[in-house]
Amino acid sequence: MRVLVVTRQFPNARDPSFAPFNRQQFGALGKLCHVDVLASIPWFPGARLFARWSAAGRLLGVPRQEHIEGLSVTHPRYAYLPRFGRIAGGALYAASLAAEVLRRRGRYDVLLGSWAFPDGVGAVALARLLRVPAVIKVHGSDMNVLAKMPPVARNLHWALPRARRVVAVSRPLGDAVASFGVPRDRIDIVPNGVDTDLFQPRDRTKARAGLGHGADARRWLLYVGRLEETKGVLDLLEAFSLLAGRRSDVRLVTVGDGSARAQVEREARSRLGDRVLVAGPRPFEEVPRWMAACEALVLPSWAEGTPNVILEALACGRRVVATSVGGTPDVITGRELGELVPAHRPDLLADALGRAVDTPYSPAAVARAGSRGSWGESARRLEASLQAAVA
Repeated sequence: MRVLVVTRQFPNARDPSFAPFNRQQFGALGKLCHVDVLASIPWFPGARLFARWSAAGRLLGVPRQEHIEGLSVTHPRYAYLPRFGRIAGGALYAASLAAEVLRRRGRYDVLLGSWAFPDGVGAVALARLLRVPAVIKVHGSDMNVLAKMPPVARNLHWALPRARRVVAVSRPLGDAVASFGVPRDRIDIVPNGVDTDLFQPRDRTKARAGLGHGADARRWLLYVGRLEETKGVLDLLEAFSLLAGRRSDVRLVTVGDGSARAQVEREARSRLGDRVLVAGPRPFEEVPRWMAACEALVLPSWAEGTPNVILEALACGRRVVATSVGGTPDVITGRELGELVPAHRPDLLADALGRAVDTPYSPAAVARAGSRGSWGESARRLEASLQAAVA
């Protein structure tokens, strides 16, 4: 089977740690069948002038061709209208990639659009040019946030029922897909995997020493991910301020970048000093060390699919405090794995963080109880869904 993937959710030379879930899953899929990736890059006239605020400007230097995770990756540019993207995004995305796709006619059996909008919408139109079936893979915020916006919902009402199969990473996302008129027998639940060679229990003291924080005996609470308001990072900062007002033995560490980073750094500096460490983006291979260094991982998102960062933290033997959104309750299924709180409630989050740093636990027991499948297993299930679409 020959698979062409179309997605904006893929790493590149300028942002190598972006979307590691797709890099790992599609890399594993490439060991089962032939996979090429069109990892599109946004573009609009004058994008360079807006590099501080827009990915289109920051990614101008991405090369056209790369080899990532054993895959041939092409980075075509697609036209993006910042103020009108939700209205014309799907059609404009397909039109931008049409010539690139037409040159590949006859070389593939199926086209996979990863992320519902505009990638999945565009994939349905582009698959018609290739004369192959389309499969759409949905992840989380594409269905939990974007799909609630009327212009995007209209696009998805057209595209999702026209896909031969729809792949969802969690059961709640599958329910969301069904609400757009997709028959249940065409929805496949394919959970993400975990690289257990990389994510495994490690000694906390050695991990901190390796990160240059061996003398810090405080209890660490760790956030790993995009620093965005919708990820709840400002709620987390407020919750940690409440906790820090009651005790001095805790520290909040964030790993990642995003549009809210400057605000997080500014507020942390003015209110909490070195009680908050904003480590910025770190290499993916370094993330397990940060996880090993903490007492608990925190994910205060407003919406999620099945967040891989939680699966990875559990594989590292670290308990999790997270908001009860999306597929997260399907992962944090008991107190031995962590605690769930409602979104948008810094007060309740602060109480849960306090309990997290005071609760003794066995990292090995957490890793066993939270164990999930490998990326190889995830790829095999995705391959089966693609085979069903082709058949």
